[in-house]
Amino acid sequence: MLKLIPLGGLGEIGLNMMVVRFKDTLLVIDAGLMFPEDYMLGVDWVIPDMTYLREAGTRVSGIILTHAHEDHIGALPYLLKEFNAPLFGTPFTLGIVSHKLEGYGLLSSCAMHEVLPKESLHIGDLELEFIRVGHSVIDCVGISIKTPYGQIIHTGDFKINHATLSGMATDVNRFARCGEEGVLALLSDSTNVEREGYTISAKEIGETLSQIAATAAGRIIISLFASNISRIQQIVNIAKAKGRKIILDGKSIEVSVNIAKELNLIDIPKEIQLDINQINDISDNEIIMVTTGSQGEPMSSLARMAAKTHKKVTIRKGDTVVFSSKFIPGNEKSIGNIINKLYHQGADVIYEKISNIHASGHAFQEELKLMISLTKPKYFIPIHGEYRHLILHARLAERVGIRKERILLAENGQIIEFDEKGGRIRDRVPTGRILVDGKTIGDVGRSVLKERRLLSEDGLVVVNMAFDTETGYVVYGPELVSRGFVFENEAGHLLEDAKCVILEILDEIAPGSPGRVDKIRARVQSELRKYFNFAIQRRPVILPFILEV
Repeated sequence: MLKLIPLGGLGEIGLNMMVVRFKDTLLVIDAGLMFPEDYMLGVDWVIPDMTYLREAGTRVSGIILTHAHEDHIGALPYLLKEFNAPLFGTPFTLGIVSHKLEGYGLLSSCAMHEVLPKESLHIGDLELEFIRVGHSVIDCVGISIKTPYGQIIHTGDFKINHATLSGMATDVNRFARCGEEGVLALLSDSTNVEREGYTISAKEIGETLSQIAATAAGRIIISLFASNISRIQQIVNIAKAKGRKIILDGKSIEVSVNIAKELNLIDIPKEIQLDINQINDISDNEIIMVTTGSQGEPMSSLARMAAKTHKKVTIRKGDTVVFSSKFIPGNEKSIGNIINKLYHQGADVIYEKISNIHASGHAFQEELKLMISLTKPKYFIPIHGEYRHLILHARLAERVGIRKERILLAENGQIIEFDEKGGRIRDRVPTGRILVDGKTIGDVGRSVLKERRLLSEDGLVVVNMAFDTETGYVVYGPELVSRGFVFENEAGHLLEDAKCVILEILDEIAPGSPGRVDKIRARVQSELRKYFNFAIQRRPVILPFILEV
């Protein structure tokens, strides 16, 4: 029996990880992370629960990567620490992955294999072919998996737009031939199913950026995703045409560009590229800077410019700052803060809501319809997106002609099975989100997040007391210290009255009572919580430290 098991990415944006299993062959397609949501205080990022892989009863035969975005490769270090499986990906994808794994000390122990579009390989009982797809990062592929029950197509992230400058447009001819060969199931990207029509072409974005370069009187600072090599190439071409110099600022951009240069995937003439240290050596109207910070990342170059903490660049009147990327949901507030600071310093700011300076890498409705029409699948499985996206994509497939009973609307953990009788969703495996905080993995759960939320909202009150072991009388305290709760000098009476509450508890639990210290500790927590709620309607975390000396 052939099994497809999504461990992440079906019901959320990010965490993309799909397991394909037939007999003893187990493949993992992508291993992505998700950035923490607002309530995940202190969490660095989120990775999929990999319990199923630990309990699968067979080794991981291979890890297949569709492209180099964090929501598809970000969890790789954590996957590879447990499962020493070979990696398969295109040259640029593996270049980015190599840099990532080097930082985790995993590069030397990882077996990586480059694959190219139209290449095929056998892994165990399965045959794979890689098909070029266009996206917002270069060198992306979809995957054809030939199985005894039929051909499975996994699109990866894709769009169908032939006006691309990188020469890496989606290979519609190959997808059409797959359709002619027969496709058992199509797993298709659902991210932009809410958007009607077709994606904006890279040519349109180039025209907008070229117009900005022609009219801007001073420096142009363009912020984008570091992996968007095709956009960087567009900007380089514009700089060359307009007689400007190009400056790259930001470690992640420098890493991506250097990898692309090594693979001959980007061309930046030496005579037009300057180092950041040369920014004051030429006129403002000769500079185009490409930098990081399009999502409001607090330590990014653009954020430091906005905060006036960048060592080399000071924003000034006449600068034009361009956010050439989509605002990812959840980042709007931090991006808005940066935009406001840039305006305060005299810059003109251009972003997606006021100008066409970003082209999505995910297919709109008409492109999604075309993918279904090209491949003519027997079964359709929407992937990559929140649950509403999966629902809407399923309805779209039905309108294109896929029968409702052949649309398998799965969620994370559900097993999609295929055999001679067809396909179905059956059973469920353990899945979920594992929170990564610093160097620790999985030790931050709901209870810890709840405590962090309470601390962030109402603060902390610490009670210090010490008792004489023999007599049971107080020899120190009660002393109350608050953090994030009230200003002690302005609400001293509140803490003094709280001491009276504690003293009343001590009177009620006489020395010599069995388990007296534990009883006092429990009563102090509950009674102080009630008192503060009654007095000022706040519920701080109460931490009683009670010693016997």
